[in-house]
Formats: sequence, C-alpha cells, structure tokens
Amino acid sequence: MSTSKTIDIPVEVRDDLRKFRFSRLKGISVLIVKINKQTLSLETQERLEDISLEELADELPENAPRYVVISYPVKHPDGRIAVPLALINWKPTTSSPEMNTLHASGLSMFQQVAEVSRIVEVRDGAEALTEELLNKALG
Repeated sequence: MSTSKTIDIPVEVRDDLRKFRFSRLKGISVLIVKINKQTLSLETQERLEDISLEELADELPENAPRYVVISYPVKHPDGRIAVPLALINWKPTTSSPEMNTLHASGLSMFQQVAEVSRIVEVRDGAEALTEELLNKALG
C-alpha cells in the first residue's frame, strides 16, 4: 500500500507570509519560498524589497521551481496605483521531474495559505519575467 505525502507549510513560513502581507512597500517586494526535498516542507529562501524584475530573475534558480509572492505596483489608466499581491509560479523547464511534481502538489495549498488570488506562470526562465507579463496578469 502506498502512502502519499504532502508538502508541509511550517509555522515559520506562515509567519513570514503574514508579515509580508502587512508590511508592503511602494516598490516591488518579494518573498521567495522553496521546497526542502528531504523534509517535504517549505522554507523561506529570501525576502527582497524595492528591487527590479531583472534583480528578481537573477535571484531565482535556473533549474529549480519556487513560489514567489510578489507585491507589484500597477498603474491604472485613470492614474490610480494599486499594489496587489500575486503568486509567481516559477517553474523553469529545466527543473527535475521530481521537483516539478512536488512543486505542483503544493501549489494550491500554498496559494491558499499565502492568500493570493492571482497566479502568474513563468516557465521559460528569466527572460520570461517581464513588466509586460505582470501588467497583463495584474492590470
């Protein structure tokens, strides 16, 4: 009989998500979360504030998936600026099948815990993470 394991979201990661939600700044801010394959639990990798998308792309691995909660300012046609939270599902095509499977199995649960309604899929690596993509997905 096989037993299926799910990804655990520890209290520390939940606390990091809560702090991130309530301390957003005006610029682009992100919280990068990864899966620890040995423990099958999530870990906060890094929190970055007031960065560019290029800097974010440089921080993300080329061959491993990540959940990236992003606070991204969007300017509306009427001049208003909104700063929605979204989830970037960073899933490069060069990721191992095992990590892709683990990542996919935890996505829905992570989205619920992070309390984000919009997911932006990025599979083609750093060159695919653009302002155009985020503005289209969030605007």
